Amino acid sequence: MAERPTRRTPRTTRARVVRKRYLSPRMIRVVLGGESLADFPAGAYTDHYVKLLFPAEGVRYPEPFDLAAVRASLPRDQWPVTRTYTVRAWDPAACELTVDFVVHGDEGLAGPWAVRAEPGDEVLFLGPGGGYRPSPEVDWHLLVGDESALPAIAASLEAIPGGAPARAFVEVAGPEEEQELSLPPNVDLRWLHRGTARVGDRLVEAVRALVFPPGEVQAFVHGEAGWVKELRRHLRVERGVPRERLSVSGYWRLGHDEDGWQASKREWNARVEAEQEGASEAPDAGVPAGPRGGAAGH
Repeated sequence: MAERPTRRTPRTTRARVVRKRYLSPRMIRVVLGGESLADFPAGAYTDHYVKLLFPAEGVRYPEPFDLAAVRASLPRDQWPVTRTYTVRAWDPAACELTVDFVVHGDEGLAGPWAVRAEPGDEVLFLGPGGGYRPSPEVDWHLLVGDESALPAIAASLEAIPGGAPARAFVEVAGPEEEQELSLPPNVDLRWLHRGTARVGDRLVEAVRALVFPPGEVQAFVHGEAGWVKELRRHLRVERGVPRERLSVSGYWRLGHDEDGWQASKREWNARVEAEQEGASEAPDAGVPAGPRGGAAGH
């Protein structure tokens, strides 16, 4: 019988807060630095993410911190709690990692931590993970997300290769949440204001109404799982975008904290993929329900 491979413990990095600032009323930028970032393996992907580690309530961990030892010696409810955030930028020369946080008052763990964070404060995190970068092999790019995906979308738009055209839709609460971004000339970024609508409704409407430019597209669709599922079906089944040209992820789900969502995310994704991949193979799959092709535009 073949020996079962040993599960690799994710890399744990300790960093300190260098500086922070508000980008908008609901988004804070925290820049992390420190010697442990000297060989941090970020930069290959524009959707790199890290998992911040927050101590379980009332638990103190021995130093130096060893995640494998903690998991081996303590019950699961005493393990550090993780919260996942996209890397907005990585500066290897300065050894600085930039992470943007959406804050909702006192709700959650990471948002309140970012509000309270001061230069010199330390934080542990796992990572990086990720797997998306705009490809030079397609004719144009489509990027869609709510504010949770804004850091990845902004980093990706800045990395669009070769002047290829890109259409981007970002849904935020209102005009006060828009950000100034430095973008290539062929990027068309549309800010959508949610107002009182359900999260993602504006995004679904915008993508359904989009007249696709000619040629092959690479699509990045990340954010709340409900609307992400709907747009995955639209792109995969109705628009006929090949699976290998889609980067789709439900970063979060309404009514669930990260712990609850992560516990069910794999099963949810498998079910969605099975349903939609089956539908995409139907005889009339790929026939668009909305405008498509011809000329670029909305």
